[in-house]
Amino acid sequence: MPVAFVGHGSPMNAIEDNVWSRAFRDLGSRLPRPASVLAVSAHWYTRGTAVTANERPPTIHDFGGFPPSLYEVQYPAPGDPALADRVVGLLGPGVASTSLEWGLDHGAWSVLHHLWPQADVPVAQLSLDGRAPASRHVEMGRALASLREEGVLILGSGNIVHNLGDAFGRMRSGDLTTPGWAAEFDSAVVEGLQSHDTSALARLLESPAGRKAHPTPEHYLPLLYAAGAAGRDPVSFPITGFDLGSLSMRAVIFGGD
Repeated sequence: MPVAFVGHGSPMNAIEDNVWSRAFRDLGSRLPRPASVLAVSAHWYTRGTAVTANERPPTIHDFGGFPPSLYEVQYPAPGDPALADRVVGLLGPGVASTSLEWGLDHGAWSVLHHLWPQADVPVAQLSLDGRAPASRHVEMGRALASLREEGVLILGSGNIVHNLGDAFGRMRSGDLTTPGWAAEFDSAVVEGLQSHDTSALARLLESPAGRKAHPTPEHYLPLLYAAGAAGRDPVSFPITGFDLGSLSMRAVIFGGD
C-alpha cells in the first residue's frame, strides 16, 4: 500500500462542495482500496500512545460553533481490533496500548467521508504522544511500515502549515494572500520529503518559520508518521494550495503508481 498524508482543514470540508472536498474525492479514486486504514489525526493528542480497538468506533464531533448539519454527520466505519493489537505489538513493549475511550475525530472522518463514502473500510486511529520529540514520531512511523505489506493504508491527517490565529485574522480582514513564512515552511517541507530527509523534517518544527507555522505541533506530527512509514518511496502532491491565506492544504502520497 502507499502511505498518505492529507491536509484536512476546516471540518466544513466534510459537507461543503468546494475545491478541497472535490480534491479529497478525487484522491479517493486514486488510492487503492485498503484492507484497513490506520488514521493518525492531529486531534487525538495524548500522554502516551493509544490506538482505538472499538468494534464500532463512534464519530466524534470535536469542535464547536458550526452549523447543526455538521454535527449530524456520522461515519459508521467498522473498527479493527486486530489491527489495534498489531500496532501495539509493532511499537514494542510499554509503548502503546489499546483504547475504547476514543473513536474517529474530525481529522479522520472529515477526510474518510470523501475517500470511502460508504464507510465500509475498517479504521483504527492512533493517538499522538504529546510528550515525545518530533524524531520519536518518525521512529514510530518507521516501526509501523510493515503494515503496508498487510494491506493497511497509513493515513496522516493534519496540515503542513497550521496557524489558526493568522488564518482567522486574514479571514476577518479579507486579506487572503499567503505570507512569506507560510510559503517558506511549506516549500521546506516539500524539499525534505523529496530528499527523504526525515531528520530535517523533524527539525523544521524548531526553525523560525516552523514556530510561526505551528504554534503547537499536533497538525504537523501526523506527517512525520507518514514519512517514517514511507521510507524512500517516491513522493507526489495530489493536492496543493492554501486556505484562508496561510493554512496549507497540501496532500502527500508516498509510493503508489
